[in-house]
Amino acid sequence: MPSILPAGLLALAALHAHAATPDLNVYNGKPAPGWHVSAAHSEGQAVLTGRSITVPPNPKQPSAVVRAAAVKAGQRDALVLDFRDTWYASLRIEGDENDRAGARDLRPYAPDGVLAFDLDVRAMSKGGIHFQLGCGKDCERKVPYVLQSRAAAGKGWRHIELPLSCFMRAGDDFSAIRRPFSIEANGSGEVAVANVRFRQHGKPNTGCPDYRTVSVTPEPLGEPWSLDWWLPRHQQKLQEIAARRASGTLPEIVFLGDSITQGWEKEGKDEWARRYARYHALNLGYSGDRTENILWRLQHGEVDGLAPKVVVLMAGTNNTGHRQEDPRTTAAGLERIVAELRQRLPESKVLVLGIFPRDARPDSRQRRINDDINRIIAGLADHRHVFYHDVSPAFLDAHGVLPKDVMPDLLHPNARGYALWGEAMEPVLQRLLASPSRDSVVAP
Repeated sequence: MPSILPAGLLALAALHAHAATPDLNVYNGKPAPGWHVSAAHSEGQAVLTGRSITVPPNPKQPSAVVRAAAVKAGQRDALVLDFRDTWYASLRIEGDENDRAGARDLRPYAPDGVLAFDLDVRAMSKGGIHFQLGCGKDCERKVPYVLQSRAAAGKGWRHIELPLSCFMRAGDDFSAIRRPFSIEANGSGEVAVANVRFRQHGKPNTGCPDYRTVSVTPEPLGEPWSLDWWLPRHQQKLQEIAARRASGTLPEIVFLGDSITQGWEKEGKDEWARRYARYHALNLGYSGDRTENILWRLQHGEVDGLAPKVVVLMAGTNNTGHRQEDPRTTAAGLERIVAELRQRLPESKVLVLGIFPRDARPDSRQRRINDDINRIIAGLADHRHVFYHDVSPAFLDAHGVLPKDVMPDLLHPNARGYALWGEAMEPVLQRLLASPSRDSVVAP
């Protein structure tokens, strides 16, 4: 496959090209010196020191089980991750922060290097996996293997070679990697892995999305926890729209976005009823959606036949949370969504909201990424057809801290958070609803 490695990392790799670099064994019956094996769920972690380990129960998911074991599988010395009914499980090979031997320089393995390993998906029930590499403090890169893992269940061992470029982005520092390999899982299943290593030259047999274009390439959401409900929700929304057309109760306002928008149906339902029911408002929010998933929905009929006065768009935080994406690529995805809305709803105004703050502190990496996206997408406004408004200050205290009594998980609003959102947006929304023509200028 063609390299998608940034030019800066290509230059770094050239410094090492004069000499062959031996394979770097990550796990071959045991982890490399300075590294250890651990298993984790969202609320805890346990180090594998013997043959097996069970992570202590997750208080937020009492029925969830996460286990790891070192086993003999034929001729292979393998690690096994066994997970049951969990939102998140992880099998990690990582180094201790206080151990100098726990950091390795992976730059010699770019641009043509691979992450190679043997994988046996023993069982996969309503679940799926990703492969992950930790690229430094607050930095991680994932490669999805959700549908492939379901297809591989029960079919035995297979050898996988992933281009190292799948995990690299411009600006990443791969000189001291402490978490070279993880399997992240969701749902229920059992996977085994063996012979994990980096090779300077390999033969990739497994691809990855191009991080430069994934945010603008329409596709359904493919997370393991979404496969059972995402497309049915899409079909249900199409049926709802058809019923509204038949009854003559078309929406004057459409809300478009991810789980934060979908939450108007739950935590925000009372505020929704108070403010938006009289406009027959339509909720097109889907948990987990990134920009490419919203694009797919728009291209598959979700606003066809509608003519709302206003579309409220708030999305992009899952691009940040799932991929730690470059703000420019997320902004490009949002720009494509706006263009799609303008094409399909030429009489409607589009109100682009700034992505909401996430994490407690204003200096967190994900908060800063969202802030950078907002600075870019503010420029989408032409104050004629497209408008921008940031309600983020309504959620924050005087020091920019996001309180848990507004967003308990530091991402999703509670009932109070939805009330603050509605109040902060109301003046702008009312001006747009009152504006008589798509060609009239509305003051920002």
